Amino acid sequence: MTAPVRTVDVWRNGGPAATDEVAVETPVALVFNGISHAVMMATPADLEAFALGFALSEGLLRTRAECYGIDVTESEAGIEVRLDVAAMVEARLKELRRTLAGRTGCGLCGIDSLMRLDLAPEVLAPAPWVADLSADTVQRALAAMSGRQPINAATGACHAAGWADPGGQILDVAEDVGRHNALDKLLGRRAAAGLANGEGFVVMSSRASYELVRKCARLGVPALATISAPTSLAIDIARQAGLVLYGFVRPGQAVRYAVGIEKATDTM
Repeated sequence: MTAPVRTVDVWRNGGPAATDEVAVETPVALVFNGISHAVMMATPADLEAFALGFALSEGLLRTRAECYGIDVTESEAGIEVRLDVAAMVEARLKELRRTLAGRTGCGLCGIDSLMRLDLAPEVLAPAPWVADLSADTVQRALAAMSGRQPINAATGACHAAGWADPGGQILDVAEDVGRHNALDKLLGRRAAAGLANGEGFVVMSSRASYELVRKCARLGVPALATISAPTSLAIDIARQAGLVLYGFVRPGQAVRYAVGIEKATDTM
């Protein structure tokens, strides 16, 4: 399998030739029961988790049990991740078929109609600890995540998505050149390990876009904290879902944009 990092020749400031490490970006086709559904540009690592997380966070799979197996194959053209899924999933895919051309900075990744937009998130079940998630806790989690990004440390080109427990301890981190891909890898890894319903929240080294909030809401993640700003639609979706949303999480700073279900109820 292609390595996630490659060494290239560089010339710094007109100086002599040297080498540097860059993040690998390669086309990854997601194929369900022989039907190609999406081609995403991604870092070639944790691709089984990526495919599972994508399928769950996009609502293509309703549960982990609907996926029977995942196989990764590589060719000169790129990488195929083939998912063996239940017949009901195949029918769902044909109904919801989208034409996707993934890009690392993608938004809706080629959705073919405004009618396919899903702006009605699931309302999350209240969790007692979530409403009191503090700025100190999310700052601690994001600070700890930076030390667990080996690909980004080598290349400076990867986003990260981390899972933190309610106290802000980082338990897992996934990396990819695309922020959506990093989140899908993290969520897929947790689903594969049977941890999808565990207590905790997501932290990310990116802005908070609509898709990231929507993916979290779909998989029952009650809180999201990002290092950069959220978009207006991300805030709207978070508030509809009752998801706690922090942005601009940096040393000495964290801005809370959505307060979660219990806090919202208390202030009405």
